[in-house]
Amino acid sequence: MERPQAISSNTRKHRSVHRWFAPSAFVVMTLMSTTGLLLGWKKHSNGWLMADNAKGVSSDMKQWLSMDSLDKLATSYLKDSIALNLDPTKDRIEVRPDKGMVKFTFTEHYHALQIDATTGRLLKKEVRRSDWIERLHDGTLIDRLFGIENQTGKLAYTTMAALLLGGLTFTGAFLWINPKRIRQLKQKRN
Repeated sequence: MERPQAISSNTRKHRSVHRWFAPSAFVVMTLMSTTGLLLGWKKHSNGWLMADNAKGVSSDMKQWLSMDSLDKLATSYLKDSIALNLDPTKDRIEVRPDKGMVKFTFTEHYHALQIDATTGRLLKKEVRRSDWIERLHDGTLIDRLFGIENQTGKLAYTTMAALLLGGLTFTGAFLWINPKRIRQLKQKRN
């Protein structure tokens, strides 16, 4: 039969571990919950986190310029409209057939360009704050800041977050259950 003293001793150990996990978990979970909330609202931020998609002249792809021509225009617009010294290396090219528009995002910065697929006209310049927030949320910003190629920073960050949350959950469960067990044992003795 368990003794209340043994359970109390066990509870004190769990409380000490819980206190050690709590400050780190507070920082990580506050960061993840805040960035998660912002990412959930990105399409409803009136263009501040993620710009609305502009509409081009035609959704008929037969009338569109070639992808090569659009790519060259994007590089030109980047240098002329945003900054001469930004790296033109593309991260993604999003084709929006229903909008008649092609969006170019870049690898080394958070700018994007929306170009009319038919005329090649620049429809919109945007700063993709949601991309930065997403990288902060999932830890890829660590890899980016330290130049880590194999996502070790991201994996370390997400593993640490999971272990901290798991540790808090595990020790918290004992901090909640053990006082009830002690009360039950004392009631059985009386």
